[in-house]
Amino acid sequence: MAAPAEHVETSDPPERDPEPEAPETPDPETSDREQKEEEEEKEKEENDDDDEDEEGPQEPIIRDTPADIKLEAIANTVALHPTRDLLVCGDVDGDLYAYAYSCTEGETRELWSSGHHLKSCRQVRFSADGLQLYSVSRDKAIHLLDVERGQLVTRIRGAHGAPINSLLLVDENILATGDDGGTLKVWDMRKGTAIMDLKQHEDYISDIAVDAAKRILLTTSGDGTMGVFNIKRRRFELLSEYQTGDLTSLALMKRGKKVICGSSEGTVYIFNWNGFGATSDRFTIKAESVECIAPITDNIMCTASMDGYIRAVNLFPNRVIGCIGQHVGEPVEEINKSWDSRFLVSSAHDQLLKFWDISELKNTKVTEYRKRKKKDGRMKSLTKKAHGENDFFRRTHGGT
Repeated sequence: MAAPAEHVETSDPPERDPEPEAPETPDPETSDREQKEEEEEKEKEENDDDDEDEEGPQEPIIRDTPADIKLEAIANTVALHPTRDLLVCGDVDGDLYAYAYSCTEGETRELWSSGHHLKSCRQVRFSADGLQLYSVSRDKAIHLLDVERGQLVTRIRGAHGAPINSLLLVDENILATGDDGGTLKVWDMRKGTAIMDLKQHEDYISDIAVDAAKRILLTTSGDGTMGVFNIKRRRFELLSEYQTGDLTSLALMKRGKKVICGSSEGTVYIFNWNGFGATSDRFTIKAESVECIAPITDNIMCTASMDGYIRAVNLFPNRVIGCIGQHVGEPVEEINKSWDSRFLVSSAHDQLLKFWDISELKNTKVTEYRKRKKKDGRMKSLTKKAHGENDFFRRTHGGT
């Protein structure tokens, strides 16, 4: 504000009233500059609003398969929910982890974890309705958990005299377990007691399977034999002839008419149903081992090996179709397919759970004619990631 004007008295001319103070006149140059800055700021804000309206929310990135899940320890086992995109794995520390998996980038997430086992978790399996989860461990205990919250419902301590290695749900009430000493037990979970307790194997029981009628139970063992047990009569039936190496895995194929056994030597042994004493056929898949088997169709199965490769194998003709994927240089512990048969999930010593797209595998046709092998010796790739290539991405409503 300008200082007030001074008033001086004079005798002539006569005294007049002082004139009112004139208002301050703004600098025209400063006023124009401020007005221009205000207009520019307003225009910038309007442009920013227009840009936000044009861009909108970012479209989600959709993968061909869910992203790999990195674990804190090696997972011995992985089970997939029978009706949902959900899996549970058990690791060497005895912890269980549940994950919801998705092909949408960033949406695969951990749901819960459980540390009730004192030692390494060997196997986990969902009940047929997907509401309950069973697990067995090196701590010789059987656990039953609620799937939604991961809370322990039932525990059977000291279920076996040796560490438990394998697990099979026969039905909603009957459970079969096999241990490192070769003992098979069948449990009635309504009572929490064993209704069968038989030791016929000389080494660990690696896998267990049951027929569709829930009457005959089959076991494979590190002693190189397959065991046959009658659940209805609660008795042991017979052991197969001895095979070379450990029998490591077991599956029923061809509508239950063929029994397939994997071995530590990389050989696949085939038994006819009701011809359990001796093999009807065998073939080698040129792998270090056949650690686990996952049936995909009635004549196509996936096998996993200590060499890290996951192979698709056809039966009759008996042939390796190609490579599903690999954990480079790391032994694979277990493979299982998703409820919709779209993905195969594998766990390995690299502490990763990997997803493989097997949706087209069911359409594969295999003839007696053998194609010439590739010059580089590599198996045919059956998925985009089969030989370690990066996953392919595509945007929603967009191309590859």
